[in-house]
Amino acid sequence: MRMGKRRWLPVGLLCLALSPAGCSNKETRWETLVADGETAFQAGRYAEAEKLCLAALKEAEDFGEQDPRLATSLNNLAVLYDAQGNYAQAEPFYQRAISIYEKALGPEHPDVAAAINNLAELYRARGQHAQAEPLYQRELAILEKALGPEHPQVATSLNNLAGLYRDQRKYAQAEPLLRRSLAIREKALGPVHPDVANSLHNLARLYVDQGKYTEAEPLYQRALIVLTRAVGPEHPDVATMLENYARMLRVLNRHDEAEKMEARAQAIRAKHAQENPQK
Repeated sequence: MRMGKRRWLPVGLLCLALSPAGCSNKETRWETLVADGETAFQAGRYAEAEKLCLAALKEAEDFGEQDPRLATSLNNLAVLYDAQGNYAQAEPFYQRAISIYEKALGPEHPDVAAAINNLAELYRARGQHAQAEPLYQRELAILEKALGPEHPQVATSLNNLAGLYRDQRKYAQAEPLLRRSLAIREKALGPVHPDVANSLHNLARLYVDQGKYTEAEPLYQRALIVLTRAVGPEHPDVATMLENYARMLRVLNRHDEAEKMEARAQAIRAKHAQENPQK
């Protein structure tokens, strides 16, 4: 089960919602800086992304202390620092972003939930489980109320909370959350979707942690089928799943099967490295 993903908050329709008559030049510049910052961040160009994020933050400060655009700028800068392991720098930006969002948008807005999730992920990464758990729970409650109990974002929130419990070996608490997440994703996204494969994979790994290999194996098998159909047989996530499945097979002394999976995963990674040498 991989760590949950921190959410970079895009501009979306925020400018239009705040200024129905259209965006000013300053607002347009802020939007451009946010978008360019995200592009640089996703490409791993962190120094460039930081300059853009700081410039966006400077622009947003002119909108006012309680403007959601300021919160978005703070959140995104925090995501950038968080991704680099600079947790001490990221934490106060997340906290300030949450406070502004709450006042500007109300305490039950999805953007509040997104920023709360980001702070929870930071605490989880630092092993501060007691601080992370109530944040995950609050995020889940907001999303269930704002989006409905069967929304895909609710499934993601359930998955993240389950991951926290798995970190602490609270398997009995994690399992029903993962099963609910899987059911939501299957219903909302269809049976052949990467997120469905992710839920199957996470549930399989939870069973492996407990030595329940008989329960884990059919989940691994189904997860591989779903993921391969959804993203193709040579995607890096397929390699990761093959490697995890192979580890279980090694424990079961099924070394020939494990070796074939490891060789396939290695071939995928080698091809990906050749095609993307900058990564």
